[in-house]
Amino acid sequence: MSSTTGDAGRPASRRERLRVELERDALAAARQLIATQGVEGLSLSAVAREVGVTPPALYRYFEGKPGLTLAVYAAVTRDFVATVAQAAGAMDPEDFGGQLYAATRAVLDWSVANPGEFDLLMGAGYARLVASRRHVDQVLLRELGGLFGQLFLPLWEQGILQYPDSNLLDPQLRAQVTAYRLEMGHEFPNGVALIMITCWRQIYGLLCMAVYGHFGSMFGDHLALFEHMMDDLLALCGVPRKR
Repeated sequence: MSSTTGDAGRPASRRERLRVELERDALAAARQLIATQGVEGLSLSAVAREVGVTPPALYRYFEGKPGLTLAVYAAVTRDFVATVAQAAGAMDPEDFGGQLYAATRAVLDWSVANPGEFDLLMGAGYARLVASRRHVDQVLLRELGGLFGQLFLPLWEQGILQYPDSNLLDPQLRAQVTAYRLEMGHEFPNGVALIMITCWRQIYGLLCMAVYGHFGSMFGDHLALFEHMMDDLLALCGVPRKR
């Protein structure tokens, strides 16, 4: 629903417009708090103070802090994935390695530039959302995994990607990879999904090193390590980088 259109396409009432504006302003304020104070700084009272309403007014819209946090999570995910998609889309559509490199570099650059929001999507803030039993895994997986799945699709269709036979996998791993692939919504074989998660486990490790400063005295400049990793991952995918 837009700020000018209500349900069934009818003109929005003043109350509906105010609700949309409040939700928009509350999400913006919540994201600013996360950016400046981390996930720990997010609270209904802090957001209410920023937008000039009482905490009970926000509670009605978001069902408390968990609902507000989940709404922020979804909004951040959409913006994050849009940034990654834009980077991939700027590349030659026939340059599969270039698209994968650009998308992954966009993931790194966004994460380093937005540590508070990274923490919400993939760090301690994410862990707290999971602990609240709200199903958030699927949000980022469907959005970001779906995007990268589209980049992997031609590698599979054109026979570029070499991947393992799913029947040779450990049964437990095969079941996990199957669930991962189905949640992304792609029809390629489980072996392709296994290559994707193999890449992600390395990418995620580097993201955490870069965002949280792990081994910062040695790898404060994480780009050389990123380039080395991408050379390995693109070779694994059958599309070595063009230099």
